[in-house]
Order: sequence, then structure tokens, then C-alpha cells
Amino acid sequence: MNNELLAVLEYMERERGIERETLLVAVEAALLSASKKNLELAKDLRIDINRKTCDIRALAKVQVVERVTQPHDQVDLAKARKYKPDVKIGEIIEIEVTPGNFGRIAAQTAKQAILHKIRQAEKDRVFEEYKDRAGDIVSGTVRRFERRDVVVDLGRAEAVMTDRERVPTEDYQIGDRIRAYIVSVQNNPQGPEILLSRGHPEFVRRLFELEVSEIADKTVEIKGIAREAGFRTKIAVISHDQKVDPVGACVGMRGMRVKNIVRELSGEKIDIVRWHEDVKTYVTNSLAPAKLIRVNVDEASHTVHVIVEADQLSLAIGKKGQNARLTAKLVGWKIDIQRDEADVSFDEKVARAVAELAKVEGIGAELAGKLVHAGFLTPEGILAVELNDLLSIDGFTEDIAKQVHTAAEVAFEREHGKAEETASDT
Repeated sequence: MNNELLAVLEYMERERGIERETLLVAVEAALLSASKKNLELAKDLRIDINRKTCDIRALAKVQVVERVTQPHDQVDLAKARKYKPDVKIGEIIEIEVTPGNFGRIAAQTAKQAILHKIRQAEKDRVFEEYKDRAGDIVSGTVRRFERRDVVVDLGRAEAVMTDRERVPTEDYQIGDRIRAYIVSVQNNPQGPEILLSRGHPEFVRRLFELEVSEIADKTVEIKGIAREAGFRTKIAVISHDQKVDPVGACVGMRGMRVKNIVRELSGEKIDIVRWHEDVKTYVTNSLAPAKLIRVNVDEASHTVHVIVEADQLSLAIGKKGQNARLTAKLVGWKIDIQRDEADVSFDEKVARAVAELAKVEGIGAELAGKLVHAGFLTPEGILAVELNDLLSIDGFTEDIAKQVHTAAEVAFEREHGKAEETASDT
């Protein structure tokens, strides 16, 4: 009995979870490879390991001949009859060719090959365990960093969270316990590659499915998610049961359900929006709590034009445009938010007129300010008066008046030419 090999097999099976038969097949293949390299045995060789005792035998297929001329591939009739009494000349039989020192030599030579086979078996086992788990949430420990990538120990396997899948506001330390979303599992030549993410929008979806029983049992459905990881997420939900409020189900009693998810996401803000098939209503729900005056849908440009009061503009657009940007992602339409023109003050109207006139080449901001305050708001308005009328403006000389008049003329002709070209195309 080969007690040493038996002990190794039992340890690997118990500690690594690799089946004994898988290991035995790997050992047989490794010993066969080592035997062919180091022992002058027959070409057609087979290694056999007894499944109970782990005794190792080398078996070779040889041809029965009257006189042996090729010792490694032939056997004489007398010796062959020890294995098969009724054997005949020319027949191919299998005989044992295990040399006396085979166990020691083969074990030394095959050690690295056996370990390689065992590592490969472990990799295959890991792939089998995780290949169908894309989309799941797993827990692990931060093991090390490879540049900006985070290597996470999942217990029996290692996974990678690349820099692009990290949350920019989160900082990880070696030893931290984290939860992450499995994006993909691939079986590469180097072994299985498990890609994790905490910044993926589907990570939020899976957290809601785990936290909200109504989503898990399909009573409430998540219709869309728009996320800027680490900062804000909008999630649109709908209920398939009139008795169940989808937003209330996600928020939970005293907000506990959504608080648990926000805590997992390190304080990321979550807006739960009631989904609606009507785009206007959907946009209104998504931009809440901002109060909208009008919502117009432009099918041609696939744009939703939103009008709000002046004091609601910053709320509707959000910090650095985030609220409007996430609403556009969630709804799938371009969002154009403007404040009500009726709510614009006189000073703001003047400022806009100055800004528009300053865009005309040859006028600029300083002259535009003087022109607007004198009542000249557009190039057409400038061309409608005589050159002498421009000289009455404070600071205007004859040269400046001519310069402004020429600039207005060029701008008018350019704009008029564009209008005519557009009209002819239609």
C-alpha cells in the first residue's frame, strides 16, 4: 500500500474539496509523462493506480515474438505465457514493466506536474462553482491591490474589481469586508477570472431585490435604473398589485429598507421614482420634488422641454446638472430645462440681450452694453436707423458707428441667408 500517496489524496480531498478520482487521473497522467522522459520503458505505456491501495504499476503493450530484438516493445513467448497462457506469436498483450526504483524516481520527477494538475483541478472547480453566478452579490475580503484594481478573496477563489468598477467615493483597505456584484466569469488559460463591481447599476437592482420582498416576488418591478456611482441613483418602479404602493414598498417602514441600501452604498443618495408609460408624467415624477410649470414633448428631436419657475431651476437641474442628467438616462429622452420667461427680471433680460449682441463679430461686449442701453437690441434694430442716430450714443465716434453698422449688416445678411437656405430645403 502506498501510504504516502494515500495521505496526500485524503488531505487534498478534505482540505481542498477536490475529488479523489480527479486527483488520481492527474497523478496517472503526470507519472506517465515523467516515465516517458526518464525511464527506458516501452513506447505504448500506461500507468495504473489501484483505487484502494494507491499502489502504482507501469503497464506496457508489447508484441509476442520468438526472438526479442526490441526489448522495450517485444516479449518472448515464454515470458508472455506467464501473463496469458494461451497467447500466440504476433499477439499484442499488456505486461507489467514497473522497475524496482520506479516509485522514487517517478515521484521526484512528477512532483511539479502533479501540483500543476492539482492547481488546474482547483481552477476548474472554481469555474464550475461560479460560472452561473454572474448577476449575484458576493461577500469577500480585500486581499491586495494591483495598481488601482482591488483583488478580493471570496474564500475558495479570488476575484478582481477593476478601477472602472470601483466607486470613486469609496476607499478600501486590506482586510476590509465588502459586498460586490459579479459582472462576469470567464475561464482563461491562466484560470477563472471573476470580475466584480460596486459601481454597476445592476448592483443597486440586486440590493433592492434582496431587501424588498415585493420586488423579489415580482409584485413590484424595477423598470429602470440610472446611476452615478457614489453620488446619486434614480430607480423607477411600478406595482402589479393595486393594493401595493411601489415607492412605499421600496422605502419600507420608517424608511428602513432604503436606509439599509444607502448604508451599503456608503451614503449614496437614492431617488425612488414611480414609473409611468406617459413620458410627461414620468419626467415629472423623476424631477420631483422640483415643481414644473409645463412639460412639452418634441418627438422629432426626442427631447422633453421642461419649464420651471426661477426658484425651482437649480432644484430641477441639480448639483452640476446631476438631477437632469440622471432623469435623461432613466427616461431615455433628452431633457431641456428652462425657467419661465415671464419670471425673468428686467436686468436679466438686458443681460441676455447684451450677451446675444456681443456675439456679433465687430461689436463685442463693451459696445453691445452701450447699444442695448440705448435701445438697440438686435442687428435688425441697428440697421433700421441712420448712422447719425448711432452717433448720439455715449462714447460713439463716426468710425465706431460705421464699424457697428457694418458688423450688423454682415450678421443680418448671414442670418437672412441661412433662413432662406432652410426655407428652400423644406
